[in-house]
Amino acid sequence: MSAAETAPAPALERAIDLLDEPGAALARERGLNESGYLDLLDGELASTGPTQDLMVTRLVPAIYERYWRPALGRLMKGATGPGMAEEIRIARLLLGLGEGNAVLDIACGPGNFTREFARAVGPSGLAVGVDASRTMLERGGEELREFVPANVVLVRGDATALPLRDASFDAVSCFAALHLFADPFAALDEMRRVLEPGGRIALMTSVRREVTLRPLKPVIERVSGMRIFEGQEIVDALSARGFTEIHRRLSGLVQFVGGRLAAG
Repeated sequence: MSAAETAPAPALERAIDLLDEPGAALARERGLNESGYLDLLDGELASTGPTQDLMVTRLVPAIYERYWRPALGRLMKGATGPGMAEEIRIARLLLGLGEGNAVLDIACGPGNFTREFARAVGPSGLAVGVDASRTMLERGGEELREFVPANVVLVRGDATALPLRDASFDAVSCFAALHLFADPFAALDEMRRVLEPGGRIALMTSVRREVTLRPLKPVIERVSGMRIFEGQEIVDALSARGFTEIHRRLSGLVQFVGGRLAAG
């Protein structure tokens, strides 16, 4: 068999195979837009507050990877918390990525994690990033022009209604975004739905740790639009959805949580 016959299909073709029927039909009709991503979302999602509003501006996507995300992460994780490179390492460890895996990066922003996942799964694997922000994905499309591996597809879509087939991914990641969703538990339902039995999930999100924060929690949530999850809330939510081998690491007001979807 020749090298051409064994070469993986183009990333877009492979991604379309993972879409549900309406999503696949729309993808074939639209194809990648001029910014280099697949737009499967009509209109805009309702904002949950100021923090999410910033994600659709032109400024934040331009500085997101180098300045915004590291600075915001440091504020939430504390001075001794993991940096961005360590976050990516944590995500990869929790996901257990291997050659040929299909991995989904929810709320991918400009795709910094998505590209690292693509390297981990190799040419025969596929990394799909989903985000609702046009400006984030436009920035991600620019970054992909400089990216050598051709196994990444960026999609504009809704994390609470993913345009994807059931049990279509080996791993799902959602870092620094679950607390910004209008319905985070609907998003967890969707992540579970698209995972194959035995697939892994990796989350980084907020957590309330200090007793003194309790009176401030509703104020912070109302002003920022960012939900602060209670101590065991995410772990319990994963367990209720059939995840086992759940591991958690705490850092400041942030938690890293991973688990495996039970087989059968």
